[in-house]
Amino acid sequence: MQHMDLTDFPRPSVAVDVVVLTVVDDGLYVVTVDSPFGTALPGTFLHEGERLHDAAARALSAKAGIEGLDFHQVGMFDDPRRDDRGWVLSMAHVAAVAFDSLPDVGLVAVESGSPTEGLAFDHSEMVVRALHDLQATYADHADPGFLLGDAFTLLQLRRLYEAIYDRELPKDTFRRQVIDGLVGTGETTSAGGGRPAELYERKPDAQLPRTAAALFRGP
Repeated sequence: MQHMDLTDFPRPSVAVDVVVLTVVDDGLYVVTVDSPFGTALPGTFLHEGERLHDAAARALSAKAGIEGLDFHQVGMFDDPRRDDRGWVLSMAHVAAVAFDSLPDVGLVAVESGSPTEGLAFDHSEMVVRALHDLQATYADHADPGFLLGDAFTLLQLRRLYEAIYDRELPKDTFRRQVIDGLVGTGETTSAGGGRPAELYERKPDAQLPRTAAALFRGP
């Protein structure tokens, strides 16, 4: 049997890109950077001997000035034609972060499930996949990405979910679906005017009912 060496096979370049999602003024946005190819996600090429996670962290720091962010992989993008420069595979990652925790970054709105502005390469497709991942996570737990602060009102939580799922959610039904995943702080806030609203915190490890996903996603 003939011995085959790794150098006998063509090898693609490997890149990483990170979809950082945040909510601003009840709207969903993705962090972007300027690149020679247009508006793009923070990304970079994998160095020899480097792990994908480390490369993604390096891209966030170097391209967007973002440090210490939790993120995970959402899939490999491997269309041989995705990059005009050559054969490039890219592992997409996703993170959710509170807007107040971000440095001064570029933002593109995400509406109807996709960016409102065309992004370089196949980065718009990455945003779509990352959003699906975020929605699946938020259907299981109350704001697991801590897009809101440690304490929040039910109105703030509902508006957050409306931004993520891009649809209005009925007030009373939403409350029934999420209340078991929350614990009251015993405090109230009058921010925004009107009657004082009770503040809640996330209940550790509490899972939302299966019916929550159907409500959030809609018909």
